[in-house]
Amino acid sequence: MSKVLEAKQAVVTEIADKLKEAASVVVVDYRGLTVSQVTELRKQLREAGVEFKVYKNSMARRATEVAGLEGLNEHLTGPNAIAFSTEDVVAPAKIMHDFAKKNEQLEIKAGVIEGTVASAEDVKALATLPSREGLLSMLLSVLQAPVRNFALATKAVAEQKEEQGA
Repeated sequence: MSKVLEAKQAVVTEIADKLKEAASVVVVDYRGLTVSQVTELRKQLREAGVEFKVYKNSMARRATEVAGLEGLNEHLTGPNAIAFSTEDVVAPAKIMHDFAKKNEQLEIKAGVIEGTVASAEDVKALATLPSREGLLSMLLSVLQAPVRNFALATKAVAEQKEEQGA
C-alpha cells in the first residue's frame, strides 16, 4: 500500500473516531469569513474545549460511513469546518450560533447530537437552550414552589388567627 493511501486512511480513521467519541458535532460553512474572524471563532471554541478542524469532504464522507452517520454526507459539500466536543453537548452549537448571529457569512449546515444526525434547525434549537446550570436552577425553583406556597399559606393563616385573637 502506498504511503499516500495509508496517510489518507489514517485521516479517515481519525475523523471517524472523533465522530464516534464526540458528544456533539457541528458542521459549518465558513465561506466569506476573514482570517481574523476565523481566528476569533477558533479562540472561542478552544476556550470551551471544542476542537475545530477543516477536512477534505471526500475523507469526511468516508469517515461518516465508518462511524454510521451517513445522513451527514449530504451536508459535506463546499468548504466545511467541523467542530467536535467530547464533553459539553451544547458548547459547539451555542458558540457557532452566537458567532453566526454576529457574522452572517457563517452558516450552520448540520450536526451530530449524541450519535444522531441533526439538521441545522436542531443545532440552533440546542444552542438556544439554557445552560445546564440554568436548567438546574429552573428545576430547583419548580421543586421549591409548593413548599414556598405552603409556607406562605401557613403564615397567612397564623397572622389571621392572631388578628382574630387580638
